[in-house]
Amino acid sequence: MRTENSFQRRAEEFRALHQRAGIFVIPNPWDAGSARILETLGFKALATTSAGLAYSLAKPDGHAAITREQTLQNVQSIINVTDLPVSADLENGFGDDPLKCAQTIRLAANTGLSGGSIEDATGDPNDPIYPFELSVDRIKAAVEAARSQPYPFTLTARAENLIHGRPDLKDTIKRLVAYADAGADVLFAPGLKTKEEIETVVKAVSPKPVNVIMGLTGDNFSLNMLEDMGVKRVSMGSSLVRAAYGGFFKAVEEILQKGTFSFADDAKPYADLNKLFSN
Repeated sequence: MRTENSFQRRAEEFRALHQRAGIFVIPNPWDAGSARILETLGFKALATTSAGLAYSLAKPDGHAAITREQTLQNVQSIINVTDLPVSADLENGFGDDPLKCAQTIRLAANTGLSGGSIEDATGDPNDPIYPFELSVDRIKAAVEAARSQPYPFTLTARAENLIHGRPDLKDTIKRLVAYADAGADVLFAPGLKTKEEIETVVKAVSPKPVNVIMGLTGDNFSLNMLEDMGVKRVSMGSSLVRAAYGGFFKAVEEILQKGTFSFADDAKPYADLNKLFSN
């Protein structure tokens, strides 16, 4: 049930996951149904995916593909069907101005979210990353808004250099350290590829927890390996929704190319899904 008490409980549970010993996985549902499934499988928290939402709306992933209102509506549908803490992909705060980032955090917290992320990508392919000073000011504003909430809202700050054609690890670390100093609770730089890169980031922002993304093509780190590197949290971005669409494509291609239907042998049984969603 959605109550202020439940929001408080979830937020405290989410914060505790980052403070206790050991690593944890925060999978990324794209709608209420996938969120419910992930909860039944035993995960302790969920994080939304902007790509998954965009694809479900027949849009490409990227800034301005989905609105803040669509994002928060999707968040609300997920929060309504699960008792787990939920963190949201809030993209770049849906605006350049630090005040816009703060407003987005306040609106996100009002839905009952336990946390959310703000990234430093502009959405402009000709100038993909905000200047350093503005990036820090945006995180400071988001932190201030998060701290003004009646429950602990866990803010993740993302440095996006590495996935926007700027393979500058030194600048990425400089940004992450500044975001940590500004009060961000979790640090995240998608695109880290090697053990050395991950360990360097973890050491630079310690004792703040670091999120890394797995499930991308070529990833070869196990949870045990990542824990040994000092990683606290592992997300999967769009990988689960892409896996789901991968099965969908495989089934349709079999029908079109072979005229057969053996894909149904591997499909989740109708009765099982009905039972799951009846609970």
